[in-house]
Amino acid sequence: MTPAEMNTAAATDALMSVRGLSKSYGGLKAVNSVSLDIRRGEVVALVGDNGAGKSSFIKMLAGVMVPDEGSIRIEGHDVRLSGPTDARKHGIETLHQHLGLIDVFNVQENIFLGRELQTRRFGIFPTLDRASMRKQTLDLLERIGLKLPAIDAPVRSMSGGQRQSVAIARLLLEDVKLLIMDEPMAALGVDEGRKVLELINSLRAKGLAVLIISHNLEHVFTVADRIAVMKNGNLVDVVETAGVDHDQVVSMIVSGRPVNTTQH
Repeated sequence: MTPAEMNTAAATDALMSVRGLSKSYGGLKAVNSVSLDIRRGEVVALVGDNGAGKSSFIKMLAGVMVPDEGSIRIEGHDVRLSGPTDARKHGIETLHQHLGLIDVFNVQENIFLGRELQTRRFGIFPTLDRASMRKQTLDLLERIGLKLPAIDAPVRSMSGGQRQSVAIARLLLEDVKLLIMDEPMAALGVDEGRKVLELINSLRAKGLAVLIISHNLEHVFTVADRIAVMKNGNLVDVVETAGVDHDQVVSMIVSGRPVNTTQH
């Protein structure tokens, strides 16, 4: 079954359905008519060598780039994502490698950065509602199953994995349906990476869809339900993780050809 046929069969229960998405830079076709479905409560890994088109593809899903061709449907409705704000309105958030945290701010200050809650002192003077922000931060961390040593400490004092978790929690303050993660474990050690993988599993269990770009196939096989392989801007195949092994995925990445697998 071709990737397009697989996606057609899966479209009925898809959170996001992408059809024929293309993007060119001059004469270079960075993404060539890619179709992919992402379901609620699943983790999809997007893999491929540098230059495969992965970053351009997720930038279109995140609203950072407007596609030249193709369509994006969310919960059965066609949408036009002209910017990250549009994507956010439709429940799409993206975690970039730089995280976007302010090192000297604590956890709650980072989570509410740019959307701080206010109250009025003596009913007149506007001031930050730190008590409400702290309570909502603790409620959020409990809801997503995230434990941090001290939310009042500056995030610069935290480990890489803890900072990564704070950045993820910040995105989940709003009603998020799809979380896109660009190399989330790239700079983390083994134990720190494992904790982030556990958090991703927790989010999936709560019904969140996650799309991950990763070069680490060990992490991919640990957390992903399906693997989408790209090469030279083309979607090579979309396979069930349980139906392939490491060597088969490497073969697809290198050759740009699908392998015989047990697929849905």
